[in-house]
Amino acid sequence: MEKIVILTGAGISAESGLGTFRDEGGLWAQHRIEDVATPEGFVRNPALVHEFYNARRVQAAKAQPNAAHRALARLQKRWPGGVVIVTQNVDSLHEAGGAARVLHMHGTLAGALCGVCGHRWTSPPEMEVHEPCPACFQPTARPDVVWFGEMPYFMDEIYDHLAEAALFASIGTSGQVYPAAGFAQEARAGGARTIELNLEPSSGASVFDETHLGPATEVIPRWVNEMLVRGRTR
Repeated sequence: MEKIVILTGAGISAESGLGTFRDEGGLWAQHRIEDVATPEGFVRNPALVHEFYNARRVQAAKAQPNAAHRALARLQKRWPGGVVIVTQNVDSLHEAGGAARVLHMHGTLAGALCGVCGHRWTSPPEMEVHEPCPACFQPTARPDVVWFGEMPYFMDEIYDHLAEAALFASIGTSGQVYPAAGFAQEARAGGARTIELNLEPSSGASVFDETHLGPATEVIPRWVNEMLVRGRTR
């Protein structure tokens, strides 16, 4: 049975109340990316960065998984060929919706990282400047999220999965941020069929063999139902 690799972006969590980079009036609209999502921004003003991510944690804690998250969890449980979920999102809505192991290539809001020794631990609800690392005790704690200019997590594992995929699905992502924007081409080069499920076509829409447009809570459950019916009839 076919192995499915799914990439999700901010669009899958938007209907749960978590804003994307492009939402007007949201947290991202109030700050420059260079100030709150780069290593250089953290060096310049760690207080601002901690304030930004503290607010994102509060926002994420209030969010609930939607029908799209739950549908992917159902597909992961029932698809015999295996379903790997890779997400660019730093929320935990996939897990809250019932998904098993999820590859968070950009880290998670729930994590803290020591900038000196690399130790990771569960973040407190609010992090402060000079927060100490519980391993080396240096005052160098930061959110365990991947900022622009940093290498995403799990890349070797992700590329291995892409090479094995029979189907690659991109959900709710703009197709503008690399390396994730290149995953469809990578999977296609390995022989996978590619599909995009999005509110509107992404920047890389031409790479996909099939496209389904509309709100995530409508498009994804319908697609999952079709996949499971197809799987039962094979």
